[in-house]
Amino acid sequence: MSAVPAGRFAAVAFCPQPPLLVPEVAGRAAEETAAVRRACRDAVEAMLGARPEVVVVVGGGAPEGVRFGAGDSGDLRGFGVDREIPFSGPARPDGRRLPLAHTLGAWLLDGAGHGGARIGVGPADLSGVLTTLSGAVGVLAMGDGSARRTLKAPGYLDPAAEPFDGAVAAALEAGDPAALAALDPAAEQWLLAAGVPTWRAVGAALSGRRVAGRLHAHEAPYGVGYLVADWSVS
Repeated sequence: MSAVPAGRFAAVAFCPQPPLLVPEVAGRAAEETAAVRRACRDAVEAMLGARPEVVVVVGGGAPEGVRFGAGDSGDLRGFGVDREIPFSGPARPDGRRLPLAHTLGAWLLDGAGHGGARIGVGPADLSGVLTTLSGAVGVLAMGDGSARRTLKAPGYLDPAAEPFDGAVAAALEAGDPAALAALDPAAEQWLLAAGVPTWRAVGAALSGRRVAGRLHAHEAPYGVGYLVADWSVS
């Protein structure tokens, strides 16, 4: 992964990807995720405030070389909610199925009222797609922190999980692309930190750029790190 030429990036929103972000999925627990949901809304609105001509949603689960766009869609049926979420425009029967990260990314953009152009990619394709775009680009980076923050976490407790997420939160708040790019790739498996490939890709693409960061949330309500931030890029 390499840095993207100046002028492409305008802003980035970093959001987690738990299905519980969607109130219908959370059900009675919706109030427990309300603060993270508000933080995501604020971060996405800040990114859109830079007036990007296109928003690139980057997250795990996308096959390398695939770009999601018009007609593609995801759903929440695996989480007990019969809801289809188109990525861009109406879903088509022959459209690709979205990974969870891109499904929730589309849901966040819809909630922020963004009706403009969208492209969905995996981390390995971020720099490549950015170099093909002209004008201002916004990035919605989807990914969770460690799923080993507590004894009841999906991956059980690992004492290294909280310091790892803390280091990511510090990098996001400081607007430090180099720190994100330098994250240990093994942490994705070791600490069950699904956001690592996405964070590394964003950091690498912004190498050498001036970034102002703002951290909106750093929580772990279910033993999984949820980090929310926005970056403005100059």
